[in-house]
Amino acid sequence: MTSRPVLCAVDISNKDKDKEVLALAHRMAALDDAQLDVITVVPDFGMSVVGGFFEPHHHEKAVAEAQRLLSEAVESVIGPDANANVRHIVATGTAYEEILKAANLANSGLIVIGAQKPDFKDYLLGPNASRVVRHSDCSVLVVR
Repeated sequence: MTSRPVLCAVDISNKDKDKEVLALAHRMAALDDAQLDVITVVPDFGMSVVGGFFEPHHHEKAVAEAQRLLSEAVESVIGPDANANVRHIVATGTAYEEILKAANLANSGLIVIGAQKPDFKDYLLGPNASRVVRHSDCSVLVVR
């Protein structure tokens, strides 16, 4: 690999909505022979007010299931051979914060993220995409 990694952020709870995002991130990484990292973020149920309503091992089960779903989603878009070279990241916390943290840790050169249906306050971009764009130290490609 010769270039800085490409980080692709997906929401595995939005089945099939991020296929185009994954495909574009894969193409962008391939253009520069760059590492492709794909991240999804699960909420930290233990730290929230509702944390007391979940069994202690619920978070570990959620992360394991997210890891499985993430790998399956990536493989379905780019194939098993390419998927074998992808770094799959399941983070816990607030989506935009964890995306930015992963990009900084990997020294990513590009973040590829989808723009989900925005609320009125986030008219052009979804709330996570807009925060990533505003606070990222690297380029961000927003896929509509």
